[in-house]
Amino acid sequence: MTHANDFDDLYRDVRDRLLAEAYALTGDLHVSRTAVRDALAVAWHHWHKVQHLPDQEAWLRPLVWSRARHRHSARPWHKEKGVPTEVVSTLDALATLDLPQRKALVLTHLTPLSQPDAAREIGVPPSVAAQLVAEGTRRFAEARESSPEEVGDHLRGLAAAVAGGRWPRSTILRRAGTARRRTYTALGVAATVVAVVTSGMVVAQGDSVDATLGQQGFERRATQVEAEETAPTLSDEVLLSAPQVRRLGRGLEWTESTAHGNQEGDGLVLPCQQDRYAGPAPLAALVRDFSASDRPARGGGKNKKKNTNKKAQESASAVQSVELAASPEEAAEAFGTAQAWVAGCAMPRTQLLAVHDLPGVGDEARVFTLRRWAGPTRTVHVALARTGQLLVATAANVGGLRPAPGPAASVLAAAVNATCGTPGAGECASPPKPRVTAVPSTGVVPGLLSEVDLPPVAGAVGPWVGTSPEPADVNVAATRCDRTSFQGKGLQGGVTRTYLFPRGKRADEFGVTESAARSRNPKVGRAFVAQVRNRVAQCAQEGFGTEVERLVHRESKKVDLTVWRLELAISDQASVEFLMAIMRHGKTVAQVGFTPARGRTMARDDFTWLSRRALERLPRLTLE
Repeated sequence: MTHANDFDDLYRDVRDRLLAEAYALTGDLHVSRTAVRDALAVAWHHWHKVQHLPDQEAWLRPLVWSRARHRHSARPWHKEKGVPTEVVSTLDALATLDLPQRKALVLTHLTPLSQPDAAREIGVPPSVAAQLVAEGTRRFAEARESSPEEVGDHLRGLAAAVAGGRWPRSTILRRAGTARRRTYTALGVAATVVAVVTSGMVVAQGDSVDATLGQQGFERRATQVEAEETAPTLSDEVLLSAPQVRRLGRGLEWTESTAHGNQEGDGLVLPCQQDRYAGPAPLAALVRDFSASDRPARGGGKNKKKNTNKKAQESASAVQSVELAASPEEAAEAFGTAQAWVAGCAMPRTQLLAVHDLPGVGDEARVFTLRRWAGPTRTVHVALARTGQLLVATAANVGGLRPAPGPAASVLAAAVNATCGTPGAGECASPPKPRVTAVPSTGVVPGLLSEVDLPPVAGAVGPWVGTSPEPADVNVAATRCDRTSFQGKGLQGGVTRTYLFPRGKRADEFGVTESAARSRNPKVGRAFVAQVRNRVAQCAQEGFGTEVERLVHRESKKVDLTVWRLELAISDQASVEFLMAIMRHGKTVAQVGFTPARGRTMARDDFTWLSRRALERLPRLTLE
């Protein structure tokens, strides 16, 4: 068998027994489970030594007990919820014993140790250990209101109550142990240097100028010292509770689910998520879901109607996830991956409205605001933060258009602060102040619009789908008013892309087209935009069934943007409305056009917004 298999066998064999022992000592199930996980990660750290021990469980036991008691002492007010009455009575009886008596009973009834071995673990002679067992048995029986003969059954019942719980995969503990080994290697080198320097200082301060190391009681070689450090793990205490997410939907009744490790199903728990984990190999993960329904109206009576409409009852939902990476560098990589998922969100009929930075929340944090228009409009806020080795994410799905990022930012800050001070966490969170920032690059051609930018269209069937980018030999975005070409003198690298609803009728006659190119210099770009503006103005003056309305006009040394509504007559009785924009950023120019069809339209405000998004993306245009 391999070393890993040997460790995995030990993990499966001892974890429930060690958990029961630690629980009997502390009465705190959470810290007991964490202590067992930590101790086993330490065992993998020292596996070159532990694997050869005749009793590996005896090596682990004091490590588990000390860590459990240390963690429990930091939260003495903690009380377990939902504990069976029999277990509560046993724990209360154990709490009446002093620590040596409690240890003696636990070792006697919950371990296979002989009395001499138990005495050795307590640190007392066998005769004293026997006295501890006798006195502990008497006091326990009195407190439990049972006979001394039933003490063992009560303790074994306690062990049975906690057996078979959810444990992380052994690979997660081995990764934690490996990461710990790297950390301690660096700590050992630093400790050796400190020991050498300190030894020299003490020698210099001896009574005799000629005092040797041996005379001063020091060895000639510095001993490597390991600092006490807790291996990072995750517990459900780093997750939010229902009252903390209430700000996402005021006036709603929020409930929370049981936390889970995201090991079941496809693992896609967040909007836009593409893989189970954002990090390459996280040490652990936790997820909690929240749902909200309309609060029941006050008062009422037998004539009060019960709301059976599920859609009305489930008015909002939220989810929180936390990933523990092996290092801050891997957490940063996971943060970048999660950002890319949301920035290029592949959920059909979803529009990325805005991105906000959150300075002072963790090491870095952002909120992404999206509009879902697959049915009644809903707003989705996905908030991401990196703090130390942790990637913290929250997402909210609420009805209507609610683009303000404040509530989502506050919930994310609370989620970061829930991890604050835990092993592996980094910066905490100050009150968030969202600051709008440019959307990250995404799409087939960075710098061009992407499907996630496109707004809803009334009457459209299915999602927006972009065609493959092509050379702008023909500019589909042009109208008969402007006749814009991206193959003119002074332009290079022209590219065009069209976005359609392929599932709709006459799909090739309806959609959004963007064409872009790089001009030789900003002066040429300004001249290009001026020419288009002049042609549209001339078209409006000539009439002939043409109406031109300018919706937006912006002109500066670096940036130009003009948006028009054009109504062009196609016969004496019919006309077609087009929406068109021309823009420039530096020496890069682009045109965006919307061609409508019967029953399928885009609101003017939405097209104006889309034109501004195209201008925002333009500086990052890459042309081959």
